[in-house]
Amino acid sequence: MSFINSSVTNGVGEIVLDRPKALNALDQSMIDDLYELLQQWGDDDAVETVLVTSANPRAFCAGGDIRAIRDHVLAGETAAVTRYFSSEYRLNQLIAEYPKPYIALIDGAAMGGGLGISVHGELRVVTENALIAMPETAIGFFPDVGATYFLPRLPEGVGLWLGLTGARLRGADAVAVGLATHFVPSDQLATVAGAIRSGAPLGEALADHREPVTSDLPLAKIAGYFQPGCTAASIVGGLRGDVGDAWAEDTLALLDAASPTSLAVTAALLEAGGQSTLEQCLERELHAAEQITRYPDFAEGVRAVLVDKDRNPSFIPPTLDGVDGALVSRIALS
Repeated sequence: MSFINSSVTNGVGEIVLDRPKALNALDQSMIDDLYELLQQWGDDDAVETVLVTSANPRAFCAGGDIRAIRDHVLAGETAAVTRYFSSEYRLNQLIAEYPKPYIALIDGAAMGGGLGISVHGELRVVTENALIAMPETAIGFFPDVGATYFLPRLPEGVGLWLGLTGARLRGADAVAVGLATHFVPSDQLATVAGAIRSGAPLGEALADHREPVTSDLPLAKIAGYFQPGCTAASIVGGLRGDVGDAWAEDTLALLDAASPTSLAVTAALLEAGGQSTLEQCLERELHAAEQITRYPDFAEGVRAVLVDKDRNPSFIPPTLDGVDGALVSRIALS
C-alpha cells in the first residue's frame, strides 16, 4: 500500500500525501516513493511543475515517523535508523536542488519532516490553518531535515528561537519570517490549487496573494534573547531575569519541557549551520541523528510525547547545568 498518490495533468505533476491516521507522518515507504517519483519527474518533459498537497485537511505533514524510529532504537536496529535518516535527508537535498518549480500547499500542520518536504522547495503557500514548527527538542532530538541550514538564515534570533523552543507559527507568521512565500485564505486555496493544476503560470495563479502579511511576532524581543552564538544556558538565564513578562514566561515553559541535552546540541548545530552549505548541514545532521538516538532522552521523549502521551519525560540530566559538553560535541560537531 502506498501513502503517496500522484498524477500528471497539464504539465503539473501532483503529489498527494495520504496517510490520514498518522497525519501524513513520513514513514520509510513514503520517503522512498517521494524520492523515486521526483527523480522520475525531474527527467520527464511532460512534467513542468511539481505540486505537493495533502488529502487530510488537518495536516500537510506532521513530521517523520518518529515512533517507528524509536521502535528501531529499542530493538537495536541501528542500520534501520541510519537508512531512515539518510534517505530522508537525501530527499531534502533533491527538493532543494530540484530543476523544476516545486510548490507545497500547506493548510494544516507542517512540522519537522513536513518542513523538509516543503521549505526547500521554490514556493510554500500557507493559509490561516497552517501550523509550522520544529518541535524536536521536546522529544530528545534536534531540528533536522536541513533545519540547521534554513533556521540560521531566518531573521535574527528567529531560527534559534524556533529550533530551541519548538514554538508554533501560524501561516502569516511563517510568511513574515520567510518559511513560507505566499499566504492564501483557506477558502481561496482550492481556487489557487485549481489554477496551478490548469497549467496557468505560477505568477498568474498567485497574483492576488502578493500583499504583505500582518504578523504579531515580537521580533525585536526574540532577537534580543536568541542572539546568534548564545548558548541555551545563557538564553534561559536571560529569560529568567525578565520577571513578570508573559512572553518570557511562556518561552521558558517551552524550554523547560525540552531535553536539556537536545537544547545544547541544537544550539551547537545551528551555530555551525550558519556557516555551512545545505549538503554539509545534512551530513552533520546524519551523524547527529545516529548519535542522539542512542542517548536515553530520545526514547524517553518520544514515549512521553507520542506513545504514552503523559508529557512527563524524565530527561537525563534534568537541567542544563548537568549537560555533558563532551557529549554535545560528540553528537553535534564530530
